[in-house]
Amino acid sequence: MKNYLLLISFVTIFACNNENSKTENTEVIETTKKTLTANDIVDESIAVSGGERFTSSSLKFEFRDVYYQALRKNHEYLLVRLTVKKNDSIFDMLSNVGYERYNNSEFVQLEDSIAQTYEASVNSVHYFSVLPYGLNDKAVNKSLLGSEKIKDKDYYKIKVTFDQDGGGEDFDDLYIYWINKETFKLEYLAYSYAEEKGIGMRFREAYNERYRGGLRFVDYNNFKPKDSESIALENLGKAFEADNLELLSKIELKNVKVELVNN
Repeated sequence: MKNYLLLISFVTIFACNNENSKTENTEVIETTKKTLTANDIVDESIAVSGGERFTSSSLKFEFRDVYYQALRKNHEYLLVRLTVKKNDSIFDMLSNVGYERYNNSEFVQLEDSIAQTYEASVNSVHYFSVLPYGLNDKAVNKSLLGSEKIKDKDYYKIKVTFDQDGGGEDFDDLYIYWINKETFKLEYLAYSYAEEKGIGMRFREAYNERYRGGLRFVDYNNFKPKDSESIALENLGKAFEADNLELLSKIELKNVKVELVNN
């Protein structure tokens, strides 16, 4: 762990501009208070999940026996994955300036294709760990699909796509988010992704909600369709209600620690 702390302390993070995301709001929801767009709903969800605290925070957690840390300050960020193998500490580090890998304190030169795979893997865990934070990034496109009821609760249903520029290696993945109408908390999500046999799909149910440092964290039950060939991604919520999904795994963040960073 000494190498880990020393390495992080010497990493230089450069600033980047983080603009509001483009929003394709072809449909809006009428409420007694105001007409809500997809942007409004996501903004509210981010606010009840920690809001601006995310932009000035240090997060640490473990996922499947691997250590993760996320440092964010204003528009600068550093996402770290630490894998310990025998006497070696392998650091995968993603920041505003790109991706790097170190074996202990030694820089590791990787082929571009391999580096992109590791970068996507690191980014994916950090992305899911702090949802809905990140849904206002520049490359995100949001549209409101309407409302849906799951387990007798009403949800806003939001579709998310990504631009190729800034959307990462898996920019063509498609996401659906279900945000509770009363609490504005994100409680379900689904996504599709390319795999060797075609298109894979997953549906996640949030549980074990807890707050650390004013930031909301959840774990997920991770499902897949029992028959993926006969169902559309947008209908996975209904399939969950009908017990037509199969539980694959649990996505659990352990030993979550949060420190807020002063500007």
